[in-house]
Formats: sequence, structure tokens, C-alpha cells
Amino acid sequence: MGYEKEKGEFLQQLKEFTNTLVVQIAKDDEWTIRGFIDIFKNIYTVSSDTKIVSKILELHLFPHFLAFAESIGYDIELATYQNWYPDLTFICRDNHDIKFAVDLKTTYRLEDYPGFCNGFTLGSHGEYFVDRNSSKNIQYPYSAYAGHFCVGIIYSRKKLDKLEETKIYTIEEVDQIPAVIKDFTFFAEEKWKIASDKGGSGNTANIGSITRIEDILAGNGVFSKAGEKYFDDYWANFGKMEILDSKGKYKKLTSFSEYLIYRGLPNTINYAKASRKRAEP
Repeated sequence: MGYEKEKGEFLQQLKEFTNTLVVQIAKDDEWTIRGFIDIFKNIYTVSSDTKIVSKILELHLFPHFLAFAESIGYDIELATYQNWYPDLTFICRDNHDIKFAVDLKTTYRLEDYPGFCNGFTLGSHGEYFVDRNSSKNIQYPYSAYAGHFCVGIIYSRKKLDKLEETKIYTIEEVDQIPAVIKDFTFFAEEKWKIASDKGGSGNTANIGSITRIEDILAGNGVFSKAGEKYFDDYWANFGKMEILDSKGKYKKLTSFSEYLIYRGLPNTINYAKASRKRAEP
């Protein structure tokens, strides 16, 4: 929808901003958030549950996003409802037609597969993705955004025993409370550049990310070489297109290579094959 210059500038600013965030939330490579406090000044250790960690990280970072938006002349609008896309809408103060969608995503490294993380979802490929003018489950219609971005956090989990997880601490003991996550890596990228050709977790209609950390940081997703138009067409039709298998039966396509066959496109179209979770040599 235009505003390519502004989109490029915003992405560069977003990347520079994410490079400043580690020192805001970590000390000696460990998360500075250690627990919850009640009115009696008892501190309870933060759970290592990924949903809890993700939400607290968002709250921890939000003031920094507000300051960042202020510094570049944008306002931030939060999603009206928890399940709406995106997490943050950046609106240019000088031109309200310039809007950018930014989702905050967190995931953890896989100990058994060095170089890989658990991945994350990149938003729905349902109604608002197919109908770019739809207002269902989205802050503004998809077409109203000049760009769609992901700010991601990759971290390592620390193993705590049950006593450490359930112990109650006092204010004076705050330095003794163990951190549940450490070794943060931040990145910012257009979401289509880190997308895979597989769905996200669960049964929801979510776009999945690639999982090799090196490729995520380089923006080397399945569609990164082919282009955004192929990402849009593939995911808008995901689960709807069928091809003949080797036994002459129709099956729903599940890969970008099958999509190229379905569309009658040349197999010379360059695309990145997503690395699977495996131990690196």
C-alpha cells in the first residue's frame, strides 16, 4: 500500500531499538525479574511456565516501547482484546495513514537441538489475513498497515528444583531469588521473512515461524528469497489447496514446493527450505 521508504526506516529504527533492550531487562545475562510481591512484602518466585514468562516480559518491556515510539514520532495503540492482532499498532503522528503492526514474540532455545528454538506463531492466516479489509480480530484491517513486524526474544531456560520454585522470600533476600530465564537474544524483522510453510502450534489457524536461530536472525525464512507475494498467497490459501499424491489421491498441500506445483510455477523460483529440529554437527 505504499510507504516503502517509511517502512524501511521504521524497520531500521526497530532493529536499533531491539539492540538496546538486553541491558534493560538483564544483569549478568540473567533476567532481573525474580518474583511477585504481595502487600505483606512476601516475594514468590516467578514460574518458568512459558505463558507467564511471555506476559511478564511484555509488561517489563512496554515502557521502553512507549519511549521508543515517542522518540521516532509515533503513538502506540494496544490491541482492544487479548486475542486480536497485532499486539502494538504504531501510528505516525504526522500522517495517521502510516501504521505499522508489531507483535511481541518470545520463545526458548532447545537444549537437545543446539542452534534451534521452539519457534512461535506469526498471527492468524484466517479471515483478516484472507480478506484484507476485514475488521474481525484485528485492530485495523490488514491492508491499513504499511508493514507487519515481529520483535522477538529468544532465551534459555534455567532448571529450578521444586524447593526453589515454591520458596517464599523477603525483600532483604531478593538477590538470592534465582532467575528462571537467561541469555537473551532480541531481533526485529518483517514477519513474512521469518515464516515457515508450516502452521503454528495447536489447532488454531496460525502461521508458524522457522526454528533455526541463525536463520531467524538473518531473516532467512521459507519465503524470504521468493518474496512477500508468495507468502501472502500461500498462507491465504493454506488448507484449501489440494494436489494429487503419488497414489493418485488428493491431499491438502503442506509445503511451499507443493504450492509451486499447484500454481504451475517454475521450480526454479528460489526459496529457503526450513531447517528441521536436529542436532547440529
